[in-house]
Amino acid sequence: MTLPLSWSAVAWNPVPDSENRIHADDVARAYGFRGGLVPGVVVSAYLLHPAAVAWGEDFAARGHAHVSVDSPVYDGERFRVEVSDAAEHAYHARLVDLRDVACAHAEVSLPEVAPIPPVRRGDPPLDRDAPRPLATREALETLRDTGLGALRARWDAESEITGYLRDPAAMAPVYAMEGLASPAFVLGLSNWVLARNLHMPAWVHLETSSSFFAGIAPGTEVVAEAAVAELFERRGHAFVDLDVGVFGAADDAPRAAIRLRAIYRLRDR
Repeated sequence: MTLPLSWSAVAWNPVPDSENRIHADDVARAYGFRGGLVPGVVVSAYLLHPAAVAWGEDFAARGHAHVSVDSPVYDGERFRVEVSDAAEHAYHARLVDLRDVACAHAEVSLPEVAPIPPVRRGDPPLDRDAPRPLATREALETLRDTGLGALRARWDAESEITGYLRDPAAMAPVYAMEGLASPAFVLGLSNWVLARNLHMPAWVHLETSSSFFAGIAPGTEVVAEAAVAELFERRGHAFVDLDVGVFGAADDAPRAAIRLRAIYRLRDR
């Protein structure tokens, strides 16, 4: 089996007009950043790219990753992903920007023993036009008690985030040529189910621990179910940990399990 290798590319922010205004230059600068943030799921995909190149469909079908985004990554700036401790079934990686700042890190593997997959609960689906409460501690505590609405999505070229490079042909072949959903989309489902249940004007994706159970082919309808796991505050920011299961809409078969950590309310500007 091919060993994962270090690589370099130019960062891309595919959603500068997203409802999450932290990806817009003006709002991000108001919070003290140099510009709109490249989405955390895209940064994560950069760290998982070596696995997708080396392991292909095996990674899409049974890969595991723990990714932490530690510092912003900005559109148009070159980065490098440094792979270390590479083996046939695992590696460590860190993403370094052009200022030699370590912006993110990951542990990635193909586990010998598959984790226990999530089981679909049958959560009621979300209405895209339904009103959403503002993201507060109280609103999230209510959702922890009552449950979140499920998100239904389709993997195709019209998805909000489909790829992680401006030139989609430069992605790993399993995504660029075989058409399976990239980590930017799969991990993005954890973002979107949270954002569809709450109104969050500007928020930040920080960390995911994810296990994949099957690749998602073009045209596949998926359902994301979520539950609030933890709520806490640190240095003026308000955090949520969310457990997310991704399933095939037609067969309820598990596609991914994700633990998302996000700042749902940034401290005052």
